[in-house]
Amino acid sequence: MNVTISRLQDKENYIEQYKINKGNITALEALEYIKENIDSTLTYRSGCKSGICGSCSILVNDREVLACKCKLREDITIKPLKNSSTIKDLVVDLEQTEKLLAKSKAFIEKAQEIDIKKEDEKLIDLQSTCILCQNCYSSCPVYEVNKDFLGPFALTRVLRYVNDKKEANNAAKLDAIQANGIWDCTLCGNCTIACPQFIDSKTDIMNLRMKSIQNGYSDPTIQSNDFLNEFNNYNDFDTGFNPNSF
Repeated sequence: MNVTISRLQDKENYIEQYKINKGNITALEALEYIKENIDSTLTYRSGCKSGICGSCSILVNDREVLACKCKLREDITIKPLKNSSTIKDLVVDLEQTEKLLAKSKAFIEKAQEIDIKKEDEKLIDLQSTCILCQNCYSSCPVYEVNKDFLGPFALTRVLRYVNDKKEANNAAKLDAIQANGIWDCTLCGNCTIACPQFIDSKTDIMNLRMKSIQNGYSDPTIQSNDFLNEFNNYNDFDTGFNPNSF
């Protein structure tokens, strides 16, 4: 099996190919084999090796995956995640997404004592499984052009805490995601496809839009009433053109 890896060392990008005489292995096992037996300078992140920590996210054949869960069956190309600066080889800088997570207030800000029922837990179960693997940010076309966009996993986690009955200050969370947040998303669904936890961030963002409107926020992408009135007035003006006269 040939494994081609996009590498970065000493600010120099280059491609390196390795031959592995092993089958039925994961991408992470391939990286470990290369580091232990061929090239000890190869650098990548890994942690639990069981798909829980999210630290081993990479691109395999240009698709976001967890290296520890991705089985290899043919020659592959491995690259670092997109939309983040590369520190070395397959290790990307996570500082910006960490800042966005804090900016979005995706945590319990003001706890209150309240009885929690099983149905309350179900409201936050799926979003709570987010492992912050960065796959959704790598796949996001909005984050690619706007690094201030709060992004998929931050917004998914906001919904988790908006739905958490222990949070007494939901209004502050909704306020924090209006600018560079829910209205900037194009709802392309790339994040949903890339998520190894099967979290539907696209639907989560749509839910946050609905909750925002219910709480008095408006969709800035909708044209103002003044513009619509002017447009309607223009349509009412008799231009002398009849499209049905042909």
